[in-house]
Amino acid sequence: MSEDQLAAPSAASSEAAPAAVTLALVKKHPRAIRWMHWINFPLLTIMIWSGLLIYWADSVPPYQHAHEVYRVGIGSWTLFRFFPDWFWKMLDAPYRLTTGLGWHFLVMWIFAVNGIAYAIYLALSGEWRILWPEKNSFRDAIQVVLVDLHLRKGLPQQGKYNGAQRITYTAIVLMGAGSLITGVAIYKPAQAHWITTLLGGYEMARWEHFWLTIGFSIFFVVHVVQVMAAGWNNFRSMVSGYELQRREALPPAEIAAVHAGGQPIDAESGEPTGGALESA
Repeated sequence: MSEDQLAAPSAASSEAAPAAVTLALVKKHPRAIRWMHWINFPLLTIMIWSGLLIYWADSVPPYQHAHEVYRVGIGSWTLFRFFPDWFWKMLDAPYRLTTGLGWHFLVMWIFAVNGIAYAIYLALSGEWRILWPEKNSFRDAIQVVLVDLHLRKGLPQQGKYNGAQRITYTAIVLMGAGSLITGVAIYKPAQAHWITTLLGGYEMARWEHFWLTIGFSIFFVVHVVQVMAAGWNNFRSMVSGYELQRREALPPAEIAAVHAGGQPIDAESGEPTGGALESA
């Protein structure tokens, strides 16, 4: 269909289709957010992998519970230790301490720069306002979890992110900061002794660093599963910055005006952002 036809629909068609359905190409993620997201993905993967190689080489107390320093349990009762032998064999981890240290100390600088740049961008661009939890976020997050567990139908109203996403993504930013701080305390315990002391000492800083890593690993798995469940449209928005949205109640006159401009609508402001709409 030509632009003239889109720009000037007939009066008869306007009256016959008061609720035309359109697919709007809507701007969702800024370029900076997308770049830092995809840069962080391989960095975090390498950091976790190299950290596991370092962890394998540890043993506390010496020659007991080798490669199983931390555990989940109460008192002397242990539910399980990290990690089973098959896990280490799968990673080909034994006797690769120097490999782990080398990769960890290299990638940590890039991870730190990317994380700091992300925090600065959130602050300066105002993106933090749509990421930071609101007063109803915790209540909405419970509803989202119940829907995901198929225990409830109907999601609460949301903007760019729902309550669960606001809480989770904010927590990830704070966890990233925690990983950097605890990492510095472990990497330079003498030079950064005041940080190490504030964290409870060297061993406590290592313990905190480990559990932050476990938290990142859990988030990583859940995040990938949720993206797969959400479908291709959600993934597309993090690659291109745009997603397709159905617009069913747009008045015909407004459809004609938007089609004439040939621009997609911004998800936050409702204003055209540059691009094209597609009618269905």
